[in-house]
Order: sequence, then C-alpha cells, then structure tokens
Amino acid sequence: MRHPRQKGSIFRMKKLLLIATGGTIASRPSENGLAPALSAEQLLDAVPEVSALCEIEVRQLFSIDSTNMTPSLWLRIAAEIRRGYEDFDGFVITHGTDTMAYTAAALSYLIQGASKPIVLTGSQRPMGDDITDARRNLLDSFRFASQDGVGGVYIVFDGKAILGTRARKMRTKSFDAFESVNFPVAAFLDDRRIVTYVSGSGDGPAEVSFSDHLNESVFVLKLIPGIDPAILSYLGEHYDVIVIESYGVGGIPFQDENNFLKEVEDLSARGKIVVIATQVMLEGSDADRYEVGAIALRRLHLLQSYDMTIEAVVTKLMWITGQTRDFAEVARLFYTPVASDILYTPE
Repeated sequence: MRHPRQKGSIFRMKKLLLIATGGTIASRPSENGLAPALSAEQLLDAVPEVSALCEIEVRQLFSIDSTNMTPSLWLRIAAEIRRGYEDFDGFVITHGTDTMAYTAAALSYLIQGASKPIVLTGSQRPMGDDITDARRNLLDSFRFASQDGVGGVYIVFDGKAILGTRARKMRTKSFDAFESVNFPVAAFLDDRRIVTYVSGSGDGPAEVSFSDHLNESVFVLKLIPGIDPAILSYLGEHYDVIVIESYGVGGIPFQDENNFLKEVEDLSARGKIVVIATQVMLEGSDADRYEVGAIALRRLHLLQSYDMTIEAVVTKLMWITGQTRDFAEVARLFYTPVASDILYTPE
C-alpha cells in the first residue's frame, strides 16, 4: 500500500516503511482477551493525516503479542530493515509494549551507525478503543521519522522520543508507559513541534552496519536474600552468560552458606561470562564501592553494567557473544559505547 505524495509540494516527501508486528495497538477483543488482529493497512488507515507528511509502504512481518517476542524475531525485523535500507528514508515499527524496550535495544546493536530513523511505537489501548493513545503514538512516530537529520533507533511514545538503548517500560496501564533511564529524553513532541535534544547516532560506525547473529544463551538471575548459590552451577550447564541482578550498587554474597564466590569462580573457569547488574533502576552499579562487590571484582573475572539498562545489557551480550566468547574481547566490546548505551566505563 502506498500513500501518494502531496500534490504541489516543492519538497521531496520522505519515503517510510511501516513494519507491523502486532501488539496492543493492533488488538481486538477475543474470547480469550485482547489479541492482535488489525493489519498494517488498517493501522495506517486510522491516521490519514500521515499522507500529508510522508509516503508510506507497509509490511506485515508478523502479528503477535509482544510477550511472544524472541531473538529470532528481532533478527527478522533487522533483516527487513536491511533489505529496505537503501529504498526508504526511515522505518516505523508497531510493536507491543511489554518487550518493546528489549526489541529497541536489540535493534540498536544489530543495526549500528544508521543515519536513518528506526522508530518503534505501540499503545496501551487498542487502536479501535474510544479512548486510546494509539493514533497519537503512531502519528507522532511518522512525524518524528519524517524529520531531517534523525538517525538511530528510538521509541516514540506519549510525546517522547527515547533512545533505543535507554528505554524502560515503567507503567503497565498509563499512557506514559516509557521513561529514559540514566539518560536524557532524546526529543519531546507536541501537536505543533518537535524539540530534539539528543541524537541517536552519536557513537558507533560512520556507516551503517548490520549484524545477523545473536547468542540467545543469556540468563538474568535476580538475587533475593537467602538464595542458594548452587543455582549458578545449574545455570552454567545451560547458559553461556549469567547476569546477576544484585542489590544496590552491586555485590556478590559471600558469607556462610550464601557464599557465591566459589560458584562464580567455577563459572569463569568454565569460560562463562558473568556480569553484575543492579535491581535498582536509576544511577547504575558501582560494585567496587563496598566489600561485597570489591572482593568479587578483585578475585574474579567479572563485568558490571554501570549505568546500562538491563534490556541493553542482555541484548548487547547476545550480540557480543554471537561474535566471541573470549573474556577480554567480550569486556572490550561490552564497555565500548553503542548508541549511548553506557556513559561510565572502567579505565
């Protein structure tokens, strides 16, 4: 489907590709609750104003609840963008909100140095509801993607554009579902204007580069008081990377029967990658500040997430270990900023 260029315009209208993947924005009631049903064409028909902004083609890549999103589907989205990269000025992806931040982060690593906008959006209420955020979010996404000089991966939602490596879903029902974590909002959008503060393509390669492999063998373990350290031995049998979501600025329990140090040491000896992250959303890890973190960092081969979101940590590690399992190279790539995903890195 193609919307015609605006007649009489003296400017070349941007040509955008709408990639539909399902989600709440495309859902209708079913006997089992809301389920994706609307096509990409139907979503586009709900925002006829975009025909004055840009020329649009559509692809219905799949139609799922984003709870069912997987790394293999991230690769399909990236491959679709790669196929159309030379033919389109930008891309808008409709997506469910629950895993949108993971998809945005994954695309930030799979597609680096993009000089064209790759915008994810969705809604908290279906397009067909009387009161919905779907029309605004979709229209805003086309407005943002139609701007000159915009490149990189973003989530556009509730009047904000957030870098793909910095987004986190914060609210389950409210329209202002997403926030930018440990980094400024890239742009604000209202009915009349778009005010941009941060570029999405500030670091990375000078030319766009695409990756086509991810290692899905990454596990996130959230610590709770009293957890049995033996869980790490089990995880090491099934995963290549274990991210430990610790408390506060980050640490590894080492006292009495809660001694994790020996288990982590065994994992490292087996070639597993272990990363310390924090359960606290804002301000990031600083694991060498306290004894519980400093001992682990000094004795063991560990990485820590610093100010990265857990979504970025997980997807970056999938991307990195899809290329190498060598600890030194993994560390180098992990601490190399991509799309402003990390501000603080060790010396």
